[in-house]
Amino acid sequence: MSGGLLIAGTTSDAGKSVVTAGICRWLARKGMRVAPFKAQNMSLNSFVTREGAEIGRAQAMQAQAARVEPSALMNPVLLKPGGDSTSQVVLLGKPVGELSARGYFGGAGGSSPGETLYEGRREKLLATVTDCLQQLRDAHDVVICEGAGSPAEINLRRTDIVNMGLARAARLPVVVVGDIDRGGVFASFFGTTALLSREDQALVAGYLVNKFRGDVSLLEPGLEMLRGITGRATFGVLPFAHGLGIDEEDGLRVSLRGTVRESNSAPPYGEDVLRVAVAAVPLMSNFTDVDALAAEPGVVVRFVDRPEELADADLVVLPGTRGTVRALRWLRERGLADAVRRRAAEGRPVLGICGGFQILGETIEDEVESRAGTVEGLGLLPVQVRFAPEKTLARPSGKALGEPVEGYEIHHGVARLGDADEPFLDGVRVGAVWGTHWHGSLESDGFRRAFLRRVAQASGRRFVPAPDTSFGALREEQLDRLGDLIEEHADTAALLRLVEDGAPAGLPFLAPGAP
Repeated sequence: MSGGLLIAGTTSDAGKSVVTAGICRWLARKGMRVAPFKAQNMSLNSFVTREGAEIGRAQAMQAQAARVEPSALMNPVLLKPGGDSTSQVVLLGKPVGELSARGYFGGAGGSSPGETLYEGRREKLLATVTDCLQQLRDAHDVVICEGAGSPAEINLRRTDIVNMGLARAARLPVVVVGDIDRGGVFASFFGTTALLSREDQALVAGYLVNKFRGDVSLLEPGLEMLRGITGRATFGVLPFAHGLGIDEEDGLRVSLRGTVRESNSAPPYGEDVLRVAVAAVPLMSNFTDVDALAAEPGVVVRFVDRPEELADADLVVLPGTRGTVRALRWLRERGLADAVRRRAAEGRPVLGICGGFQILGETIEDEVESRAGTVEGLGLLPVQVRFAPEKTLARPSGKALGEPVEGYEIHHGVARLGDADEPFLDGVRVGAVWGTHWHGSLESDGFRRAFLRRVAQASGRRFVPAPDTSFGALREEQLDRLGDLIEEHADTAALLRLVEDGAPAGLPFLAPGAP
């Protein structure tokens, strides 16, 4: 078997990433060599592979679901938004420049020199992604590809390399996922298919319903009518299940006043809970750093955007951001900067990660990201930051607080450190203020427990970290639950036939087709 399958969606956030991870885990448990693939990803949550390549965190998690090492081949094009209309383009794991949305996708209609230029770029990008996909297919039994947004975004079809453009180029059968919890899933399935060209529709093999609540028998008549209308099967109805989101692509989907997904509700191991407030800064990146805190019994994590929401927090986290200077300005405008300074003066814990670490320093010299020149930081750490054109991409490891720790680095800012109370990973600690460029360090269990003990001591809480919480084991359990969803609620025999044989021949065309 050397097959492939593309998981598309009726909308963004329909569940493509989760379904892809679930299928990868199901196939891996069957003993197949499986790999995930997403040709083009737009995300501020990224990861560094062992070879020093930057890819989307969702693809890294899908690789873990597949029980393989993440690789740049799995996400050849990564777009990292830097504002409302510009993104950094990461190609095969390395940044190659900044482009506006129009510059990347090209203009609409007509035949301008800019469009001609894009057509050449699109052909090169398509050749790159199909070559990466072929390398994965050569090395694995199955490659499960994830689409982006919706395949029926007709304004972008000409430039598409991740949905039907990829499916056509690689002859991949397509399963469309719809989120029934939002409502309108039947119309979404039909409309998504009917807006595709005849050639694209020939590859849409069927549908998968996601996030269903209730009695499936009540849905079955609608599924039969959908089959009669479209000539396509529904390959399963996945029930709504709490806490199954893998590392999301878009931090903007996090509720500012919600918990991290569904924060662990287990009672504290000690006498007190520990409250963590994460500043929901603009262009927040790798907000998944705090997932490991939320996994600890008795730790309550929430995202905040007002100074009064820091009042009862035992720890304030300034997370990573793709706009350090912009985030610093936002903190000042909202009064959060002064609130953080007051905390530091009172000896109450603050942790800055990557961009948050840079904000805590004395000065930021930025002619790369914001081009704002030299800007004063919060002055809470003896750190001077200069943004370099080259991006640091690394997988450091070491020891801190007496415990082994691993992490990964993704930043343009280069920190020059002054005198401090003690080193902290690649950063420093002064009083109860810590700063580091390392993402993912809190996933190291011993280090996380040691850090939380320091936080509890500084905040006067009788909180004790549970001695047996394993973040890696919890993540594996979550991935197994995704595999269970597919195995128990999807037509796995039909999915295997798609992987082996491709889309069925003779699928009917639905009018009107692409305009």
